[in-house]
Amino acid sequence: MSLTTEVFMFEKYGPRLNVPQLAELLNITASTLHNQRSAGTFPIPTYRDLGKIFADYRDVAAHFDRLRQIAK
Repeated sequence: MSLTTEVFMFEKYGPRLNVPQLAELLNITASTLHNQRSAGTFPIPTYRDLGKIFADYRDVAAHFDRLRQIAK
């Protein structure tokens, strides 16, 4: 995993990203994100905290690093 990607994610979003942040970053709508989560196809692990959905910045960074490796 790229430390550069992790640092960028943490500096821009903090330790966790909410649904609007994830949707913006992935260039999808929040509805699409929710649909993918429901179908079990969303590529990033998420969790609920006080009723809201979040993803850890390290998991988001790892997702982008995987995409980069696939593209090579």
